[in-house]
Amino acid sequence: MENKRKRFGNRKDAWRCHDINGLSQILIDLKPKRSLGELYINQKVDVTNLVKYMSILKTKDEKITYFHAFATAIGKVFYNRPLLNRFIANRHVYEHKDVTLSFVMKADFNDKSEEVMVILPILEDDTIFTISKKVRAKVESIRSHQDTKEGANSAIQVLGKLPNILRVPIVGLFKWCDKKGILPAFLVKDNIYYSSIIVSDLGNLKCNGIYHNVTDFGTCSGLITIGEIKEEIIDGKKKYYCEFGITMDERIADGFYFIKSIHLIEYILNNPYLLEEKASEIVEMSSSNEKEKR
Repeated sequence: MENKRKRFGNRKDAWRCHDINGLSQILIDLKPKRSLGELYINQKVDVTNLVKYMSILKTKDEKITYFHAFATAIGKVFYNRPLLNRFIANRHVYEHKDVTLSFVMKADFNDKSEEVMVILPILEDDTIFTISKKVRAKVESIRSHQDTKEGANSAIQVLGKLPNILRVPIVGLFKWCDKKGILPAFLVKDNIYYSSIIVSDLGNLKCNGIYHNVTDFGTCSGLITIGEIKEEIIDGKKKYYCEFGITMDERIADGFYFIKSIHLIEYILNNPYLLEEKASEIVEMSSSNEKEKR
């Protein structure tokens, strides 16, 4: 792998992938834009064990939310299923050099509040506890207005206020730079479209997982919406389910790979103690819930 990564065509933020088969390359030629390769999956996931796990954490006064748990699970899946961390630019396939989740949050809880883009790096040794601390620190900084806007968050405020005659050609230039992988660093910093995956937590809004399109701009190949956790009675037993709306660029992997990745996130959420292990730890799926019994 290291030899491949040292070969020609690498970007500042990604390695060029040279293990692409002919069919995959032709698919890219037939669908040169990410928006043409959208694959949408709606999945209802059993999170009963996760609900029990979160109840235990609350008794220990751990300030961990369901979003922290979902973010950790998604990060682990990306380390275990590296093709998910790929993207296509200028008809070439690349793999991100790191794993990053991104989301958009409001600075205040009202309709007129500004939206702020947040990038969350998932490091190899991160666990649900370290990820929780990072998310809470970022959210508290933004909500207390201590976080100074910079990078893409600052640039779009300036650019968005320009008249059409100036803004349109400037945006066109930025799109060309994006395609060539030479977009200025200040437009990449804190830009959700330059992450591994965009995550939208709709549970607090009492909404289900919904379909959301991907964009042709940037290097992000997918988006996940997380719905509200709902209680159901199945065969006389209380169960909890959560609906996921997943949109991926079908050109980075085949359907079999995507389905196995979904099964992995289900397995992790059914064995929530796996969230306490390093994000890069290899997860071996089995029929028994040994981790859950710990």
